[in-house]
Amino acid sequence: MPLSKMSEIRKLTDEVLQEQIVDTKKQLFDLRFQKATRQLETTHQFKHSRHRLAQLLTAERERQINKIMTESASEAGSKTSEADSSR
Repeated sequence: MPLSKMSEIRKLTDEVLQEQIVDTKKQLFDLRFQKATRQLETTHQFKHSRHRLAQLLTAERERQINKIMTESASEAGSKTSEADSSR
């Protein structure tokens, strides 16, 4: 299983991104459970799952930051136009 690319993750919708995050967390839980019961044979899956989760969370945070930046920019623009009109 090759590691996923950020360009693919950035194309996901918000809903799909959230589902992927939940699924990856469940997968990590299952892997830990298999390890504890000595049923895990492919330990590299830990690395892949953690890497995938980090990418998903990074994409989610990028979207949050972009949303905040656009909101603050629109608020700053409206405040500037209000100040200009009051003069």
